[in-house]
Amino acid sequence: MAEAGATVRSNTADGTGFIRAGSGAPVLLIHGVGMSAAIWQAQIALMQDRFDLVAIDMLGHGNSPLPPENAALSDFADQALRLLDHLGFASVSIVGHSMGALVALEIALREPPRVSSVVCLNGVFRRPEALAQAVRERAEALGSNGDPSAIAATLARWFGDPIPATLADAAETARLALASVDPEGYARTYRLFAHADTRHVDRLAELAAPALFITGSEDRNSTPAMSAAMARLAPRGQCLVLSGERHMMTIASPEKVTQHITAFLDAEKDASAKTETAPAFDPGEFRRALGSFLTGVTIVTTIGAEGEPRGFTANSFTSVSLEPPLVLVCIAKKALGHSAFSTSKGFAINILSESQKAESGIFASKAADKFAAVAWKSGQTGNPLIDGSLAVFDCGMEQLVDAGDHSILIGRVRDFTHNGAQPLGYCRGTYVTPGLSQEALAAAPHGTEVGAILENEGRVLFFETPDGFHELPAGRGLGSPKDARSLKGCLAAKAVDAQLGFLFAVWDDAADPSRSHVYYRGTVTAPSSGDRQTRLVDIDHIVDLRIADPAVRSMLTRYVRERTEDAFGVYVGNEVEGEVRPLARAASSQALTGRG
Repeated sequence: MAEAGATVRSNTADGTGFIRAGSGAPVLLIHGVGMSAAIWQAQIALMQDRFDLVAIDMLGHGNSPLPPENAALSDFADQALRLLDHLGFASVSIVGHSMGALVALEIALREPPRVSSVVCLNGVFRRPEALAQAVRERAEALGSNGDPSAIAATLARWFGDPIPATLADAAETARLALASVDPEGYARTYRLFAHADTRHVDRLAELAAPALFITGSEDRNSTPAMSAAMARLAPRGQCLVLSGERHMMTIASPEKVTQHITAFLDAEKDASAKTETAPAFDPGEFRRALGSFLTGVTIVTTIGAEGEPRGFTANSFTSVSLEPPLVLVCIAKKALGHSAFSTSKGFAINILSESQKAESGIFASKAADKFAAVAWKSGQTGNPLIDGSLAVFDCGMEQLVDAGDHSILIGRVRDFTHNGAQPLGYCRGTYVTPGLSQEALAAAPHGTEVGAILENEGRVLFFETPDGFHELPAGRGLGSPKDARSLKGCLAAKAVDAQLGFLFAVWDDAADPSRSHVYYRGTVTAPSSGDRQTRLVDIDHIVDLRIADPAVRSMLTRYVRERTEDAFGVYVGNEVEGEVRPLARAASSQALTGRG
């Protein structure tokens, strides 16, 4: 371990040059093409009081020997691993910039036990064809002699043209490094760099170490999309985009960049320590505990890369923000549709109704063509919308957030619809219907009066009597449409299409304790305009109606108040006295699971 405050430049037996400084947890720093170990001097100054820092001169750079003429990433990884052996490091964190980020990933993928965490600064990944072609052409044009015009062009790409005054010092630091690098070492390394952006495409999913991918919002060479794509593929990957920063942000904004590096390294160190000391955690029991929370059920849909509809069932849905309108849903990283959803431009969340248990099961399965079994249409954004859903939110992708073994999809709502159907619930591994239990009500004593407060777009359904009074739909028992005395028979006689929902009031008749009254909330489609006795009354005007039954009048007064406050309860008692037992107000739930 180097002495605190001391900086040592040295070489290994194979000629590798390196700088070592500080004390603490070991960190290997790998620079980019055309630079050297000295480019990390700002990070060394800021981190050496907490970390044992080793900055390597890559092959062909600084004091290190040339790489092979047709070098591979493995040559640079081998060099770094020999240095770690020389220093006696069993495991290190690696911070790599640009080409150095590719080498860092190569080491972490080849030798997982030796890498505790990785920070990839301004990394490249799957360059767009136009950018890839430009990089390859520059690589082919490189000779064995330094070219001042080529250096100027490089600085223009990195810092802007003209170079802003605020970046002049950083640009001069980079110019001096480029001017002093061995031209042949630079050319050989750059030719590898020009073709190495796809080397880890099929391997990032195997990356065991926690990884932070940082780039600048203005980096046109190592774009935010590249860092985001790598973070999505890496099982423990995170992406961070620094506003206003360019490719050489390590020397342009060293304090800002170093702050994020150290915060990540500290967080991973703390997480590792907690894991080692934490008591045994039973995943199955944890899942069962989470399952105690009653949720709704959704089908999340999108369009895949080939234009095919994709979807999965999830109960991990919640609202995030009203302004702007944001919602989120979670999808498991091991889900078959994870790749399609994590790279999509948007998605739709279809909240299911009580009648859509079958649809939920289909989209929770591995059926080959889930959409063949449901009716759907395309929304404004092109996302599939499931017919019959209680509500639909058609979203553009706002943000993808890594969260353990799931990804969080945050969507900005572009369009939405909803209706008065009853929701499908899910709790403890089974479906529940929090609306009306018609089977239980059908078994109630025949004398029970069953009524309903049926709403349609802010209006409530009433029947007007010949003497000018107003009544809610009610009957003896729930019954059937053929039973004229029952609630269903009453509604059928008036050709009213209604859906009963949540219980609202239950009371015993004071004059006849054996007789009970049960009223539900519900929804109704607009009745035929030809029936003058059937009226839809604005909620605000209900207080003006003549209602003969004082218990019903009192119940409606409470309904108007609770409807306004959006805080319903259930009244239990008799028409003289009783209590309102409040229902828990709807709350945003923590995301639990995304199946697919």
